[in-house]
Amino acid sequence: MKILLPPSETKRPGGTGAPLDLGVLPLPSLAEHRAAVLDALVELAADEEAARRVLKLSERQLDDIAHNRALRSAPTMPAIDRYTGVLFDALDAASLSPASRRWADAHVWIQSAPFGPVGALDPIPTYRLAAGTSLPGVPPLRRHWAEATTSAIGDEAPSFVLDLRSEAYVGLGPVPASVPSAYVRVVTEQGRALNHFNKKSKGLLVRALAEDRPRIGSRRALLRWAEARGVVLRETNHPGELELVVAE
Repeated sequence: MKILLPPSETKRPGGTGAPLDLGVLPLPSLAEHRAAVLDALVELAADEEAARRVLKLSERQLDDIAHNRALRSAPTMPAIDRYTGVLFDALDAASLSPASRRWADAHVWIQSAPFGPVGALDPIPTYRLAAGTSLPGVPPLRRHWAEATTSAIGDEAPSFVLDLRSEAYVGLGPVPASVPSAYVRVVTEQGRALNHFNKKSKGLLVRALAEDRPRIGSRRALLRWAEARGVVLRETNHPGELELVVAE
C-alpha cells in the first residue's frame, strides 16, 4: 500500500541533512520534471519583486524568497518532519518509534509542488510553492506534473493507494485507473463533510497506521484493519471513495 498525503504551506526551518539530491527521490522518471521546477523556482527568487508577486507573499513571508533562492544548497530534513500544520501536527512524526518511521517511509508519499511525490523520510529543504502557482518558465503545475506523475505511479504499480490529498494536489498526479485506490473524505456520522477536522483526522489516521504497521494490499484489507482499530471507514455510493467518519 501507498498513502498519498498533501504537503503543508507551513514548514519547519533549518535542518542538518546534506543539500537536496533529486536522485534519491522516488519515482525516478520524474527527475527532469523536478529539475525544471527547481530551476524555475531558483531563477524566480533572483527577482524579489517578481517572486513576491508570483508567489503571492505578504511582508511577513518574504523570507520564503531566500529559501527558494537557496534550494540547491540549503540543509535538508526528512519531509515528514519538514511539514507542519494541522495534518502533520496530528501525525506527530517525531514521536513515532523508529520502526513506525521506517514503515511510514516505505508506505507514505507526500505530494509536493516542486518535487512531486517524496517519501516520508526523503530529505528536502524548506521552500515556498503552492499547487496553484503559475511559475514562469514551466507549464502550469497541473499540466507539468499530472500526466508524468500518473504514469510514474502506474509504473511503480502499488497494490493499493490510499489517497488523502486535497483536490488541488490530486490534480498534480491522479492515481491511474489501473491501480486500485480509494480517495478519502472526512464526514460526520450523518455524512456531513467536515472542513475543520479534515486534516487532523487524516493525520491521526496515518499515525494509527504507522503505529500498527499493518500489511495492507487492498481496500478490503484496509477496512478490516480499520474495524479492528476502531477507525470508522465506510464505503460510499461513489466508486473509488471511502468516508472517514469522525465526531464533530
